[in-house]
Amino acid sequence: MKPQLLNRSNEQRQAFSIKRNRYPNFLKIRHYHPELELVYITEGTGTRFVGDNIEKFEPGEIVLLGENLPHMWLNDKDYFQSDSDLMADALCIHFKEDFIGKQFFELAGAESLTELFKNARRGIRFIDLDFSAAKMMEEIANEKDEFQRLIILLTLLNKLAKQSQIKLLSSEGYLERKPEEYSDKTHEFIFKNFTKQILLSDVAAIASMNPTAFSRYFKRIHRKTFSRYIIEIRIGYACKLLIDNKINVSSACYESGFNNISNFNKQFRFIMDMSPSQYIKKHRSIKGKI
Repeated sequence: MKPQLLNRSNEQRQAFSIKRNRYPNFLKIRHYHPELELVYITEGTGTRFVGDNIEKFEPGEIVLLGENLPHMWLNDKDYFQSDSDLMADALCIHFKEDFIGKQFFELAGAESLTELFKNARRGIRFIDLDFSAAKMMEEIANEKDEFQRLIILLTLLNKLAKQSQIKLLSSEGYLERKPEEYSDKTHEFIFKNFTKQILLSDVAAIASMNPTAFSRYFKRIHRKTFSRYIIEIRIGYACKLLIDNKINVSSACYESGFNNISNFNKQFRFIMDMSPSQYIKKHRSIKGKI
């Protein structure tokens, strides 16, 4: 089930747009767009799909999505009953990465926003935010002065950039990366070859380090072992194959770099907290509600 491209462009020459979506249920289409999206759920429950991530959502959550990241908030089945009086409500802000000019993000002090937007490419759920963030979203929606709205948004983004308790939603392996987005030669090698056998010694050689030193360095930077990192990338890629290309579990296993189904199923369940078949069923059940 490939995501659909939706037009979220701003036709009024504003730096960004904000819209309150209040309906019996949210849009039942897995979609993407080139704009970033900041979402504040004020009412409604259900399941959130971001890239290859599947989680329940509740009122009060704030999520930032990067450009072209497939997503959907699917309400619980009670919202689709003919006699339901439930409502789904959210504030959504859409803006481009360079919405106030590329030069602004080259200034000293803007590094945190650049890092925020980089992390948003996987989707960010902000944990234990104080009420002021939600209050600023409401202020932006109610403010009539365009310049003041921009000031509030920048203040909010700066606050979110400094938030230490976050969860990155989609996996590394789900993302489609452009050559210029690789952080260094080792990551370029990993993302070009993760479907094949990758030896620690080969990557260490690219980094001009001995395997033991590189292993310690990698774990310190990524907070996980090199082998675990590779496995997570492969599982993320397998998820993309399963939900976008509708291939079977066996094909996803081998195309993502695993050598046997048993290990693939084990690693998939460990990372996604469900089996590959359950993951497919969860995504394809969406069709029955559209």
